[in-house]
Amino acid sequence: MKMVLRDEAYNQIQELCLCGNNLVLQSLYDDAISKYQEALLLVPENKKEWETATWIYTALGDTCFLKRDFERGKDYLFDAFNCPGGISNPFISLRLGECLAELGEVDKSKEYLLRAYMLEGGSIFQNEDARYFDIIKEEI
Repeated sequence: MKMVLRDEAYNQIQELCLCGNNLVLQSLYDDAISKYQEALLLVPENKKEWETATWIYTALGDTCFLKRDFERGKDYLFDAFNCPGGISNPFISLRLGECLAELGEVDKSKEYLLRAYMLEGGSIFQNEDARYFDIIKEEI
C-alpha cells in the first residue's frame, strides 16, 4: 500500500529540501543538513515506509559524503537503501559504496559499487573519482 503525505506536509518538505539543495550548491553543507533534517521531522513515524524519506535520507547521505563525513553518510545512505525504492536506486548504492570505501570497508563497498554498476552501467561512475570504479573493474 502506497502511503501519501498530506499536501501541506509534502509542500513543506519539498521547500526545505529545495533550500537544502541550494545550500549544497554553495558548499554550505551543515546548513543543508539542518534543512534536510527539518524536512525529515515532517515525515510521519515509521519513516522508512515513506518514499519521501528515501530521497531525504539520500540527500543527507550525499551531503555528508560531500562534507567528507563518511560515517554519517554511510548511516544515512543505509537508511535510504532500506526505504521504498532504495534498493533499486543506483545513486544510493554508488554513494554508499563510496562511503564504505572511504571508511576502509573495501570488500563491503564492492558489493554496493557493483550493484550501482549493474543497475546503471559504467556511466554512473563518469563524474566520480576513478578509484571507485577501480574497486570493481576486476569483477566486471
